[in-house]
Amino acid sequence: MYYHASSIADLKSLEPRVSNHGVPLVYLSKKRENVLVYLSNAVERYCKDTGFQYGGQWHKWGPYGFDKDGRLRLEEYYPDALKSVYKGVSGYIYSVESITDSGYELGIPDAATSSEAVPVSGVEFVIDAYEAILETEKKGFICITRYQEMTEKKKEWLKRAIAEEYAQAEYHPEYRHFLRDKFPGIVCI
Repeated sequence: MYYHASSIADLKSLEPRVSNHGVPLVYLSKKRENVLVYLSNAVERYCKDTGFQYGGQWHKWGPYGFDKDGRLRLEEYYPDALKSVYKGVSGYIYSVESITDSGYELGIPDAATSSEAVPVSGVEFVIDAYEAILETEKKGFICITRYQEMTEKKKEWLKRAIAEEYAQAEYHPEYRHFLRDKFPGIVCI
């Protein structure tokens, strides 16, 4: 079984789309819990909430990684990040029985891609992505590091990473808007 998250209802087939890799693919995971983070995009949500007008492709924000055992580790890089990104967001988790693997290596545990359309075999409506993420954490399927738990070493890394991200986002004004407002002590103009 494979899973895919979307804000779009009533999909019968998952179609390849161009994402950060520049290749049209359907992105899936063998673990349901791993797709919950894709029900909302922090950059897109923040820009829309603040009235920032943008007509291009939204930059993806993915503050997560994986533990040694392959368990998703979601990190809050600013106070109440999870709540501000996921609270009140609903969406759909689509399941598919099988795929024709594209062969594109993502380097992400339990991830899979297809360069062909994939027929949907099931769907789950998620009423509130934030509550679903917290429930998944309680069950031990994912690990969340809250902002207030961040170590000094991690904060130093974050400062360098955000400054670098901002410098590289010359052609993504929506991403710069997000970074400027969420990290005012790091991004200075």
